[in-house]
Amino acid sequence: MKIIGIDVGKSKLDIALLVEDKIRSKVFDNTAPGHLALVEWLDKHGILPQGAHACMEATSTYYERLAECLCRHGYVVSVVNPLQIKAYGESLLRRQKTDRADAELIARYCERHKPPQWQPPLPEVRQLQHLLARLEAIQGMRVQEQNRRHQAEGDARESVERILNALDRELAELEKRINDHIDRHPDLRHRRELLRSIPGVGERISAYYLAWLNTDRFGDARQVVAFVGLSPQHRESGSSVHGKPRICKIGNARLRRALYLPAMSAIRCNPAAHTLFERLRSAGKLGKVALVAVMRKLIHWMFGVLKSGKPFDVQLALAKA
Repeated sequence: MKIIGIDVGKSKLDIALLVEDKIRSKVFDNTAPGHLALVEWLDKHGILPQGAHACMEATSTYYERLAECLCRHGYVVSVVNPLQIKAYGESLLRRQKTDRADAELIARYCERHKPPQWQPPLPEVRQLQHLLARLEAIQGMRVQEQNRRHQAEGDARESVERILNALDRELAELEKRINDHIDRHPDLRHRRELLRSIPGVGERISAYYLAWLNTDRFGDARQVVAFVGLSPQHRESGSSVHGKPRICKIGNARLRRALYLPAMSAIRCNPAAHTLFERLRSAGKLGKVALVAVMRKLIHWMFGVLKSGKPFDVQLALAKA
């Protein structure tokens, strides 16, 4: 198996082709023509899709077009968490930090650990991801303008207010487009209805789940919890180290943030979530700990309704709370 390590940047791709423990390096533009040039270069060197494994980091969204291009041409593609590559480099006591060295490190990691194959999302899911990412960007801009409003006066204050009004209109338009996009695709619409059968789960978290937590990607709900970064992390060693358990946070921070308010809502309006929260509080758990437990339970419920294809059963959830 030939290994292709790819360090993905905003404008360029550093390639490390690993063949029989020898590295061949090359740089391409991170553009559609550059992606095709990479495929032609691999073909020129006799690297056939059925005998090659390409690996890259999940660097922002810069990797997406390249990964999709390689998949279309039949290559096995893996997209790994950058923290895994960093930890692997530290385990080798690696001292160099260049794009070329990073590409070789990714190739070595792929050869040793054989990461799972990445599957490109469906076009409608990809579009939903982009709409939600844009929504988050506009929300961030609105927070910045709100912070400036407190210090602005006179004409400057009026300018801030105009920008805030424009951002509010754009947020409303994006939310409408997200809902319309889901409505236009029967499978997404059906899944959203299943998710919204869970009290506390609204339109926003449903859209996030549909965009990034496709049930087919995960074998069980615990894998989804780990992906989001809500798995408990224990800190104990010998007789002297007894740290407080925390969530590991090695996961998708965007989804953790998105789950916070739905969990608060579920505690108020979902009897099963309320029962779980109060039981943990009665057992002496801190409110934040109990809230995180509800966030995890929401993931289990959302995974369950999509996996079973049946709406949420509050009585069944109460029996297990």
